[in-house]
Amino acid sequence: MIMLLESEKVKLRAPEPEDLDVFFRWENDTALWPLGCTIAPYSRYDLKQYISSSKDIYKSGQLRLMIDLKPEPETVGTIDLYDFEPHHRRAAIGIIVDREFQAKGIAGDALAVLCRYAFSCLRLHQLYAYIPVDNEPSRRLFERCGFKERGILPDWQQTEEGYKGVRLVSLISDL
Repeated sequence: MIMLLESEKVKLRAPEPEDLDVFFRWENDTALWPLGCTIAPYSRYDLKQYISSSKDIYKSGQLRLMIDLKPEPETVGTIDLYDFEPHHRRAAIGIIVDREFQAKGIAGDALAVLCRYAFSCLRLHQLYAYIPVDNEPSRRLFERCGFKERGILPDWQQTEEGYKGVRLVSLISDL
């Protein structure tokens, strides 16, 4: 039987202390920084504190889940709900899949599982994501999961090459 936070391919779970090394690698990968808001490295101490902090989305405004492969658990990524807005029942989504596991359908499975959880358990009305305009794989991922483009925000992210726009995509619950 498949549970709420899993599919046939993946299982989403809360971060554990054993995830510290993989967190440290992903959070300090400077190639990923332009996709978020990170501009400085994280220490192991900071990440250890984060892992042990409250996982209550209503308190912290975010929920990070690890993406494990099935049947033999191997952690291959992380998926987040952030900028959680309980009054308007919406949240943003961010996802990272380790480079060696990309283009294998893992991100799509994890995104579908997270959407199911967000709409049925958290009772959210809308999920959204900001996708750099030049990130075609991410655009296709969200499109395959039913997200619709709602517009382009010009000069939204500062990069080494200058400012770049992002696509705003969203999925509205039909529950």
